Order: sequence, then C-alpha cells, then structure tokens
Amino acid sequence: MGEIAGKLKTIKERLSSGISLIVVSKTRSVEEIMEVYNEGHRLFGENRVQELLTKRPCLPDDIHWHIIGHLQTNKVKYIVPFISMIESVDSLKLLETINREAEKAGRQIDVLIQAHIATEETKFGFDADEILAVNWKIISDQMPNIRICGVMGMASFTDDLSVVHAEFKRLHALFVRLRDEYFGNINYFSEVSMGMSGDWETAIEEGSTMIRVGTAIFGQRKYY
Repeated sequence: MGEIAGKLKTIKERLSSGISLIVVSKTRSVEEIMEVYNEGHRLFGENRVQELLTKRPCLPDDIHWHIIGHLQTNKVKYIVPFISMIESVDSLKLLETINREAEKAGRQIDVLIQAHIATEETKFGFDADEILAVNWKIISDQMPNIRICGVMGMASFTDDLSVVHAEFKRLHALFVRLRDEYFGNINYFSEVSMGMSGDWETAIEEGSTMIRVGTAIFGQRKYY
C-alpha cells in the first residue's frame, strides 16, 4: 500500500458511520487522485472551477465532485451539468444563479449554506445574522432546482483549540436552528461540513457530518 493510500485508510478507519470524507484534490495531479480513487473512494472536492474542468475529463465519470471554494456566478454554468454538491454558497445571488442554470440543465443541485465563522476576514460566507435574517423555507420553495442540504464553514487558522471548538460549536448550533425553523420535516437537510486537515477531529467532536481533507492524505500541497 502506498503512502497516500495508507493515510486515506487511517483517516477512514477513524470515521464513524454517517460522516463523509471529501478528499480535497486541488493542486493535485490526476495520478495522485487516481491513487485515492483506486482505493474505492469517490468523493472529491475542488476549489477552482477551471482546475476542475481541466482535470475532470482525465478522470473516471463516477467521481462525485464537490465545489468547496468561492464560486463566481459566471462560472456556475460550467459545472451544473455534472457537479454533485456546491458547498460554498455565500450569497443569495449565487443561489439564484445556481437555480437558474440548474433549471436549464434539467437538474436539481445540492448546496450548502456557507457561514463565516472564523476570525479571518479573508474567508467567505454569510455572517450568522445574515443567515438568520433569511426565510429559507421561502427560498427553497422559490428555487425548485436547488436542494439546501445543510451548512459549511471554516474555522480560524489557529493553534488555540478552544477557539476552533467554539467556532465549530456555533456552526453546529446554526445548523440546528435552521433545521428546526425551516427544514424540520426535510430529511436531506442533514449536513454540517466542517473540519479540514488540521482540525477535522475537533470538527467531528462538535458534530461534523462531512470533513474536507487534502494535505493530511496527499502531503504538503503542490501547485497544479
């Protein structure tokens, strides 16, 4: 077993049932991605549309792709024919665009609402107050070509675990509030995507259902 396959196996063995692993393949080569694929893994996450469009034709069709980075509205049309989930919905304008392009493609797209939970201003996402000001039931009813499946967020880049725990705890609490207020009878509103290579174990402790891990599997990032 190679190094990448070994790291993948180690992480998967530590995940309980109901927690999905999104292998972050940004900047990784087709060969590296295939090492993970050949271990039976099918969930991969990319940050940039252009990079995804370049790599996808070289890879098997049964990969389930997630967009996990900031998505510009003018790039949406290129991914809606095949994307499995857009995790980084950070504006209502983007949500409207996804719905419109999905209708054209004859698809319903799964999405997550991205919340800004970190101290860094550089991270994208709605502020919690912005999310709570929206009636998501009305949004869902008005946009039949999207399915809001939960929330996503990134914690601060810090060694202070108490900060990371608190941020993940806030995101999970936000998920619970949205579920109870708008999605209580909708079983697909079930995802809390939080946790990356440096903090995924903390995220799971705070209720993550979906972790996004790249470096801990592939090693230090390369440039594609």
